[in-house]
Amino acid sequence: MTGTDATAGTDATTRTGTAPDGTAARAPARGAGRWIEHWDPEDETFWRDHGRRIARRNLVLSIVCEHIGFSVWSLWSVLVLFLGPEYGIDAAGKFFLVAVPTLVGAVLRVPYTFAVARFGGRNWTVFTAALLLVPTAAAAYALRPGTSYTVFLLVAALAGIGGGNFASSMTNINSFYPLRKKGWALGLNAGGGNIGVPVVQLLGLLVIATAGAAHPRLVLAVYLPLIVAAAVLAARYMDNLRPVRNDTGAARDAARDPHTWIVSLLYVGTFGSFIGYSFAFGLVLQTQFARTPLQAASLTFLGPLLGSLVRPVGGRLADRYGGARVTLATFAAMALATGVVTVASARHSLDVFLAGFVVLFVLSGLGNGSTYKMIPGIFQAKALAKGLTGEAAAAHGRRLSGAAMGLTGAVGALGGLGVNLAFRQSFQAGGTGTPAFVAFLGCYALCSAVTWAVYLRRTAATVAVRDPEAAAPALAEV
Repeated sequence: MTGTDATAGTDATTRTGTAPDGTAARAPARGAGRWIEHWDPEDETFWRDHGRRIARRNLVLSIVCEHIGFSVWSLWSVLVLFLGPEYGIDAAGKFFLVAVPTLVGAVLRVPYTFAVARFGGRNWTVFTAALLLVPTAAAAYALRPGTSYTVFLLVAALAGIGGGNFASSMTNINSFYPLRKKGWALGLNAGGGNIGVPVVQLLGLLVIATAGAAHPRLVLAVYLPLIVAAAVLAARYMDNLRPVRNDTGAARDAARDPHTWIVSLLYVGTFGSFIGYSFAFGLVLQTQFARTPLQAASLTFLGPLLGSLVRPVGGRLADRYGGARVTLATFAAMALATGVVTVASARHSLDVFLAGFVVLFVLSGLGNGSTYKMIPGIFQAKALAKGLTGEAAAAHGRRLSGAAMGLTGAVGALGGLGVNLAFRQSFQAGGTGTPAFVAFLGCYALCSAVTWAVYLRRTAATVAVRDPEAAAPALAEV
């Protein structure tokens, strides 16, 4: 369906096919403003006849808008490479510039999570896509020698707007897909968005290699028309879901559930690593290994690119083997890779350092996909434990998992802030990133222990939640 076939009124409904329970499967009816009144992706007839096509269209456009949002969010990981001696900013100051948009993006993910239910997924996507013009234009204005560091901090903070898009995008797409498809769909949505990081870094490399480090505005000039195009496409082809619009209390309920915060801690370890390393990688190469801007830019994009590409694989593996199993294996491997990177950092071995760091990116991407797949599984298991069945259980799971995803994304992004602040302190105190990597190793050990203790112990693997209000969560393996 397109905007031209939307029906007037909110109760117009057509019926096609027969649902598994013998009732008629309804085609989604639209009212004014591209609102879909009925949405039941767990109904296989509905999904086959109507839902799959509509969900796929919204997923594609969600990826486009989130991709550009990630590029804008990570702009300053590229722009700092253009800030030569004439700007008067030392390494610690540059790490802080990179950290500021990470913080702002993390904080904005909380209201962005609520916004989907308040305004509708399509409407909010259009608004947030257009809003990306503000940090992009502000950076184009400020990038000149002589600009004060305070102004740079303010403009970098505006780039955090792009980081909020992830929360609303994931919450929205979660509502479109049935539980059996969520791992792959959410992985594609997030992975396609994450690729915005290496794409803007590749663009920075192209500009430095062709025009030189004195022309950072060329990077911004590419994104201004892309932002406009993304907003127009979202307005023309995306949809709002009325059932999501009618439930504004889900985020409050999700925030009261201890599992939201447990998975958020795990996401600090996976996504916090991915976004923190993505923002800091080029600066680490410049500061610790004396790489030129061109040399750093030629290496920076590889890790984020591979980490983004494998995120859907992490979701698919979680669909097949269970999110908790894949997440635990990922954290164990991340700890090993961090040990290699720590030794390479201490010995100033660039080749080993690069190899270990790229492996860390890949593992963080896998862990991002598997951790997010845990969320729908957790709330579906809790719904079943409460005695709900069928569509009632599926609706309860969608309601809480969509809200929990936004909150988890917000907390996870704060891990990126921690990574950059750890690097800043490490280089400021000792001129090397080795102490920071030791701290990251401890974080992965903690996340491994939590994943095993809560979701994979024998008691947790065999006993579902008996008391949904219990303070100490324990539920079936997810």
